[in-house]
Amino acid sequence: MTAQLTDTETAQTADAPTTKSAGHVIVDSLVAHGVKRSYVVPGESFLDVLDGLHGSPIQTVVCRHEGGAAYMAEADGKMNQVPGVAMVTRGPGAANAHIGLHTAWQDSTPMVLFVGLIPFGHRDREAFQEFDIKAWFDTGAKRVMVLDHPERASEIVAEAMFAAMSGRPGPVVVGLPEDIIRQQIEPALHPTIPVATGGMTSFDAKAVAAALMYSSKPLFVTGGNDWSQAAADQLTAWLEKHHIPAAAEWRTQGTVPFDSPSYVGPIGYGRPRPTYDLLEETDLLVFVGTVPGDVITDGFVCRQDWNKKNFLVTIDPALRGRSGPVSWQIVAKPDVFVRDLVEIELPFREDWKVWTHRMRGEQIAFASLPSSEPRPGPARMDTLMAHLVPGLPEDAMVTFGAGEHTNWAHRYFPTRRYASMLSARNGSMGYSIPAAIAASLAHPGRRIVTVAGDGEFLMNGQELATAAQYGATPLVIVMDNQEYGTIRTHQERHYPGRVSGTQLRNPDFAMMACAFGGFGIRVEEDKDVPAALQAALNAIEKNHVFALIHLVVEQRVKAY
Repeated sequence: MTAQLTDTETAQTADAPTTKSAGHVIVDSLVAHGVKRSYVVPGESFLDVLDGLHGSPIQTVVCRHEGGAAYMAEADGKMNQVPGVAMVTRGPGAANAHIGLHTAWQDSTPMVLFVGLIPFGHRDREAFQEFDIKAWFDTGAKRVMVLDHPERASEIVAEAMFAAMSGRPGPVVVGLPEDIIRQQIEPALHPTIPVATGGMTSFDAKAVAAALMYSSKPLFVTGGNDWSQAAADQLTAWLEKHHIPAAAEWRTQGTVPFDSPSYVGPIGYGRPRPTYDLLEETDLLVFVGTVPGDVITDGFVCRQDWNKKNFLVTIDPALRGRSGPVSWQIVAKPDVFVRDLVEIELPFREDWKVWTHRMRGEQIAFASLPSSEPRPGPARMDTLMAHLVPGLPEDAMVTFGAGEHTNWAHRYFPTRRYASMLSARNGSMGYSIPAAIAASLAHPGRRIVTVAGDGEFLMNGQELATAAQYGATPLVIVMDNQEYGTIRTHQERHYPGRVSGTQLRNPDFAMMACAFGGFGIRVEEDKDVPAALQAALNAIEKNHVFALIHLVVEQRVKAY
């Protein structure tokens, strides 16, 4: 029986456009790939794409600086199974966005940066804001593509999304000449390209089982941004069942929950001594989703003995960034590796239980909250964390950039779910506020906390205007010690007593928060910390605005 169209469907079919502009087809393709929002700083070079976003299901988040937009897209890519998307204009806009691209490259985050370009016919004439997009980005992106043929618009989007997610995830750059994206084309969409996930062969599974059985002190290290919550839960249950410990790669805490009896702490810069020592003490390391790189090995120093056993599980066959021995490589994304790992049955091992219990005890001692009783004198981060952490919900998230202020989050913040800690593993400052906004927009029901340093905050603090515009409600803690603290620490180590180029004079950050449309409170005395925190939380809950605590602290006070 032949299906008959209704009068309404016939009219809709008759009204449907037979062609669309390439810019509009790009937007349709992003929708088809599951993109929920795009972070943009507008430019005349990609107006047709902006027009396509008008009325589309994609939320257009207008940012105040291209660096902030790129950071938000990078954070979006960390949280979701779809690459984060940012859009900027040519020349200066592209230059400003480069910092987010570098973060995505080093953090292995799927991200697509669309860059508006000069008209096709203006190339190689030093046109206004002209630049060579391939020369600029080729060494720090997985692919750099330019849409020179409008009919390939949807194909280019599909290829970009595929490249960002396939293999080791990372950033992709797509150039959009402003005259090309205005041209009319057939609106058919290119299908999404499936991404290979690898897997563990039966031979691999036997090797893993044999290595574990031979080991008396095994250790798993989780990392990367290529997990699902289901896989994180499965791995945690399997580790706990067999009394096997797991550490977290620097700034990726939460894959194995903070409270798990198998979780033994973070490994990276500024790590506590026990987790540093255990890298050498363990007789079997299994890295899942990451590799032993510069930060984990403390500058290619730790775990370099080629007689050590390292099993590396990563979808990247090239093992980019790897340092030290490779005993076995399994080319697989974390989800499929864990799917097969949990089928491996192992006998109870008392030595594993003792080993894990010892390391877990050291982590519990390290993460135990300081006294909540305020002390006489200046405000202290210890007091704030002691009052903040007990009241956090199970799914709370934390964001931060780079600096010594981040160590309070590393030490005390209870990361209980995958991607509950968003940070820049390339040590990039200015990440905290954009990441918090992206997290709040993606998860409006969750408590989002950002810990920013005074130096870091001012690099993208203006994005609080974006938070106010779109209803993001993070709790922002600005630790003001009037200096670039990490650099001061290095300075005192190498040039003691010669403070140079690291001291700051700061504005009133609480007044800035109020000016941007949020709640702000300045705290100078430790006795005022509890009340200030409660006032900030009340503002978020009752007024549905972001809240900022400007915590003025002493210099040279550290989390550990």
